[in-house]
Amino acid sequence: MTDKALPTTARVLEMHRMMCTIREFDEQAGQALDSGLARGSVHQYVGEEAIATGVCANLAATDYIASYHRGHGHSIAKGVDPVGMAKELLGRTGGVCGGKGGSMHIADFSRGMLGANGVVPDGVSLAVGAAQAVKLLRQDRIVAAFFGDGALNRGPLFEALNWARVYQLPLLFICEDNLYSATQRTGAVTAGPGGVARAQSFDIVTETVDGNDVLAVDAAAARLTARIRDGGGPAYLYATTYRWYGHLAFDKGLYRDPAEVKSWRERDCIARIEAWLIGRGVDKAALAATREAVKRAIDAAYEAARAAPFPDKHHAFTDVQDIGGPAWA
Repeated sequence: MTDKALPTTARVLEMHRMMCTIREFDEQAGQALDSGLARGSVHQYVGEEAIATGVCANLAATDYIASYHRGHGHSIAKGVDPVGMAKELLGRTGGVCGGKGGSMHIADFSRGMLGANGVVPDGVSLAVGAAQAVKLLRQDRIVAAFFGDGALNRGPLFEALNWARVYQLPLLFICEDNLYSATQRTGAVTAGPGGVARAQSFDIVTETVDGNDVLAVDAAAARLTARIRDGGGPAYLYATTYRWYGHLAFDKGLYRDPAEVKSWRERDCIARIEAWLIGRGVDKAALAATREAVKRAIDAAYEAARAAPFPDKHHAFTDVQDIGGPAWA
C-alpha cells in the first residue's frame, strides 16, 4: 500500500490495542484450560489476530458476524465483553451465554455476534440465513462469516457460496487459512487450485491478503464491505495466516516442523504493526503501556470469572425451547 492509502495513526493504534486484547485473552484461555478452570475445548486464536481486527474494523455495530470453533478473536473484535466471555469459558453466572455454552458457543446478539460453532462449517449456513433475512427485511446491515481452511472441503460451504451468489446476499465470507485442518496439512487433502477457486467457481468476487498484515486486511475488508453495502452481492476474503499453538490448547502441535513454527512466529502480526507505528513516531513506551493496560484488563476479567458462582442447577432446564416451558422442570 502507498502512504496515501494508509489509515490514520489513531486508527492503527486502536487496531493494535484490539490485537493485544485478543492475544492476551486467548493466552489466558489456554492457561485456564491447562489449570482445569475451563472445561471442554479451547481453540486459541493466537497468531491470527490481524484478521478479526482488520475485518471488524470495517463493520458497523448493527452488522452481524458468524464464527466457528476458533472464535474468541472474532467475538472480541465485534465488541463482546471479555469479562462475560471469561465467565462463559469458566462456566460461571454472568457468562455471555449464561455459562452454559463454553468456548465454542459464544454468542451475543446485542453486539451482532450470532454465535460460534463447533460444527465445520455450519457458521456459514447461519450467516447465509442472517443475510437472507437482512435482504428480505431491507435492512441497512451486512453479515460477515469467518471460517477456517478446514471448511474448504465441506459441503455446507459450497451450499452457502451458491445460495449467497444466487440471491446476491450482503455477505462477506472470510477464510482464515492457517495451513492446517486440525492436525492435517490442508493442502494435502484439497483437490484443485485451492481456497480462492472455491469462491471463484461460484462467480463471487475474491481478494487474497496476507492475514498477518492488519493494514492489508483492513484495506481489503474496506473495499469488499463497501462493495457489498452498495448492493454488489457477496464477496470472499482469503487470508493466509498461522496459529502459534496446536489445534486445541492442549495440542502440542508435534505434527508441525519447529522451523516452520519459528518462521511464522517471526511474522507476528502485532510485532509488525508495532514496527509500523514506531516508524511513524509512536513511542515504544506508549505501545508497552498499551500492552500492560490490556494485560491488567484481561487479568481482571479472568479474576472476575473465577470469583463468579456457577449457575444454579435449575438453569439446566432453561433456554431449551422458545415457547412455553419444559414439562420436566
